Order: sequence, then structure tokens, then C-alpha cells
Amino acid sequence: MLDDFSVSPPAGFPDHPHRGFETVTYMLQGGITHQDFAGHKGTIRTGDVQWMTAGRGIIHSEMPAGEGSQKGLQLWINLASHDKMMEPRYQEISSDNIPRAEKDGVEVRVIAGESMGVHSPIYTRTPTMYLDFSLRPRAQVHQSIPDTWTSFVYIIEGEGVFGSSNSSRVAAHHVLVLGGGDGLSVWNRSSKPLRFVLVAGKPLNEPIVQYGPFVMNSQSEIDQAIEDYHYAKNGFEMAKYWRSQ
Repeated sequence: MLDDFSVSPPAGFPDHPHRGFETVTYMLQGGITHQDFAGHKGTIRTGDVQWMTAGRGIIHSEMPAGEGSQKGLQLWINLASHDKMMEPRYQEISSDNIPRAEKDGVEVRVIAGESMGVHSPIYTRTPTMYLDFSLRPRAQVHQSIPDTWTSFVYIIEGEGVFGSSNSSRVAAHHVLVLGGGDGLSVWNRSSKPLRFVLVAGKPLNEPIVQYGPFVMNSQSEIDQAIEDYHYAKNGFEMAKYWRSQ
């Protein structure tokens, strides 16, 4: 799941739980302040990434860190059944430390995976690619993607030609779900910059049952997650007393 969010005070994402998957928050503008019931607290700003593995349970809040619109992308990545009840963990990378490469009018920021010979330091439990591409006018790029992976493009800014050179242009805020093949080719034939994210991952080939902020493999596991959250047990022990500040 991908959420292109824009939130302004006093709105936000107050205290809420997660179990069974990972959230990847990538700030495009402004900042979000995060705090959780384990004492983790911080603010990510434009270009920063927080990779949160909820595992067996997290309760946290995500609130605007300034006035006006705070914008970003939040990606949900499923965890394999044997990882769903792991201890929560965080990986945070500031904008300056995200690896990048540039060639022939193409710049890529490598949030996860590899592109143009550059590798991300992020550890992905499920093999994942998360690339932020910017193409100047008349630039083009080809990115290899493993043939069996699920992949999609989300266009942030501008418009581009994706897949084959005779395809129609696709504008910002559209999603393209990609088919199989050796990768993705992209052309920027407009007079303005093109920016998009390419997200891909190895399929787990396991059942998925989602209920709000819980992503498990069966309805009984969802029922258990709701019970654990309600009674503050099995990973949610601190929920009984904790409230964000």
C-alpha cells in the first residue's frame, strides 16, 4: 500500500497501533514528528526516510512538525509469516546520507536496493527496491528489476513515457503497475522535470488478511491482534499506560 499524504496542524496521525508489517515514511516537504510507546522519538524532514518494522506490535503517533502542509509518501511492506511477531526495529536515514547517483540528466536516490551501481544501506527483510528518480527534459533511463518481482511506479512530478517508447505520456499522481520483463524504461519528452518512485519487491506468496493497522496471514491472527491490543499483551504491554505527548 502507498499513501501520498499531505497533513497540516492540528490534523495528523495520533496514537495508533501496527502489527505484522513495515512502514516506510519518505518526506517530500516539511517534517513529521514520531514517538512510540517504547520511548523512540524523532523528527524526519524533507528527504529523510524512516523504515519502521512494526513486527509484533508498535503504538505510535505521527504528527506535523511545522505549520502548513507536510507532505510525504508512506509505503506499507508486508512481512513474511516467520517475521510478523519479531521485535520492532527502526532504520532512519537522513537526506544527506541517502546514496545517490547521476548520469546523463538522470538522478536517482537509492532508498532501498541498488541502481546505477549504488547500493542502499537499508536492510530489507523482504527483498525490496525503492528508488526516487528525477529526469531532466529529454533524459531517459532503464532500470533492471528481477523478473518475478511485483513492481509499480508512482509519479510525483511532471509526466513521462513508461515501458515502451510509443506509450502515451502519464502525468503526476498516477500509479503504473508493471508487468514482467527485464526492467523498466522511462523517457522524459516534456520540457519540465520528471520525478517518480519505482517500488518493487519479491512476492511472499502467502495469504494476506488486513484489518486496519494489522496485516496478518489469517482471520484468527487478526482476531488475536485485536485482543492483544485491547488487553495490552503479547507486544502491546505498554499500551495500557502510554500516551504521546
